[in-house]
Amino acid sequence: MLPPTVGFDLDMTLVDSRPGIAAAYRALTARTGVPVDADAAVSRLGPPLRTEIARWFPPEQVESAVVLYRELYPAYAITPTVPLPGAREAIEAIRERGGRVLVVTSKMGRLARLHLDHLGLEVDEVAGDLFAEQKAVALRKHGATHYVGDHVADMVAAAAAEVPGIGVTTGPCSADELREAGADVVLDDLTGFPAALDGMIRLALEQ
Repeated sequence: MLPPTVGFDLDMTLVDSRPGIAAAYRALTARTGVPVDADAAVSRLGPPLRTEIARWFPPEQVESAVVLYRELYPAYAITPTVPLPGAREAIEAIRERGGRVLVVTSKMGRLARLHLDHLGLEVDEVAGDLFAEQKAVALRKHGATHYVGDHVADMVAAAAAEVPGIGVTTGPCSADELREAGADVVLDDLTGFPAALDGMIRLALEQ
């Protein structure tokens, strides 16, 4: 069996970006005068930015708000973000098994890279601005063997790419929701990832 190529979602899978994203939304409110409930926004991370912006801004202002938010993001969102438990060890486990690491996220790729570089999380490829089935395109392109995420849409992506989906309950979705969306394995967090990966590899070899 070839070494694993594992894709990860970013927000609330590898990193806890809630404090930084909340700060970016508050800065957006300060600049535009449009009130955004930052705490509510970060409680449902996963879908594309436009989906959240559209909750607060009138349709004709959504695109300009998205552009401004992304301009503000590096100054406000990067420093407060921290790795989630087990994130570094999960990446190391893949390296130790001769594998490759992908990040496939709905966040813009260049912003995802800022997080990864700031935290010293070394990955082989970053594919951004993708959600649900769109992520499957990148997973297939880079030869992913597994996909790890915290959102039901990540399990949809894994299914569309025809690879096992590994859910983590560090984001907005429960274990039951992740299983119902097709997760093959559900973990409390990434601390259980190395053992889960070995179990999935053994299972694949036995088939």
